[in-house]
Amino acid sequence: MTPPATQPPAVPALDPAQATVARRSVAAITSAGAVALIAFGAGVLANLVSRDQNPVVLAQVVPYFALAAVVLWGLLCIGNAVGALRAWFLALPVALTSAVLATLLAASANVLTSGVQVSAQVYSLVLSSLLGLNLLFIVAAVIAEVFVAPRVAAWVLAHRPRRAARRVALVRIPASNLDEAELTHLERRPVDHALADEQWDDYCAALVAEGWETVEVDAAPDLPDSVFIEDAVVFFDGLAVLANPGADSRKPEVDAVERAVRAFPGVSVARIAAPGTLDGGDVLKIGSTVYVGASSRTNAEGIRQLRGILAPLGYTVVAVPITKALHLKSAVTALPDGTVIGFPDLLESTSLFPRFLAVPEPEGVAVVVLSDETLLMSASAPRTAELLSGLGYRVVTVDISEFEKLEGCVTCLSVRVR
Repeated sequence: MTPPATQPPAVPALDPAQATVARRSVAAITSAGAVALIAFGAGVLANLVSRDQNPVVLAQVVPYFALAAVVLWGLLCIGNAVGALRAWFLALPVALTSAVLATLLAASANVLTSGVQVSAQVYSLVLSSLLGLNLLFIVAAVIAEVFVAPRVAAWVLAHRPRRAARRVALVRIPASNLDEAELTHLERRPVDHALADEQWDDYCAALVAEGWETVEVDAAPDLPDSVFIEDAVVFFDGLAVLANPGADSRKPEVDAVERAVRAFPGVSVARIAAPGTLDGGDVLKIGSTVYVGASSRTNAEGIRQLRGILAPLGYTVVAVPITKALHLKSAVTALPDGTVIGFPDLLESTSLFPRFLAVPEPEGVAVVVLSDETLLMSASAPRTAELLSGLGYRVVTVDISEFEKLEGCVTCLSVRVR
């Protein structure tokens, strides 16, 4: 068997801590800037209106509030970077303190540059301006920091620029003891090893034909489930979350996958740690929403840890009970437009998904999105393929019957680096 795979480039990975700090710093700076602009606009507008909309006023108040806004931006950059946006009761005092200091500094600078002799009476007037000239600036800053800044930060974190258009899929050659793979919901049937190897070759060839570069993770001949590489890692743009498989026999699979992941430039790494368990097959990403199956392989602690990892990046984790299938993606996947497709008999409920389309065959629940127009799916679901073709998608089918005997599907056999 000659797999159409290459080894990952020998480029050092970006330090995960640096990557996280960089992303959060941009979010802090941008959210602080949004607050400063809102406060600046409110301060200028309030003074313009209060003075009968006299354009001459602009020459006086614009420089004043511009200075206050710059100081406010600097102070909020620090506050937001250290966690002021985690909750409203943290954002409120940070915003109030920053806005008061910004206006006091601007007023003091105004006094010092005007040639007025500094006195207690002058600074009494400066302090009183907090309830006059500067009041709307302060109020606007507080409201914007509490309600606008968290949303701006979340948007920035969730809409990071994607890396180069290189499309890479991790794959792993079938083990010599493939027929010993774990089974949960199916009875064991004989596996034709030669046919499985041929089907895996064809699967990789289909990815390559559609413009995906396959990178082969080191073989694990004694780990029967290792071909189902999806369960070992999940990518969220520049972050790779290493799983902690729910089956003890599968935990050793992660080490080689981690080595392969760290060889990619610009990828930071997080991991699910015991007692948490998580299989990648339980994770379905749709935009900034991440559905996670609460299955026999993924426990509550694993879901909690994933939620903690992804929340700062702007993702929302939604837990989905799974008892009738091995993994969430054994029951549902998603089309490029976000529609969830699945076999209702394998689900507790479909109400958690905003848009759900039932497919006629259980083997048809799994699709690998190769592009906005192209789907890869199993040849065992011809009626589902016809249904999806009728929706305007180009459907590429592959025979993976030997892997389906082991509760595998098309999503299990690769991990797209995206």
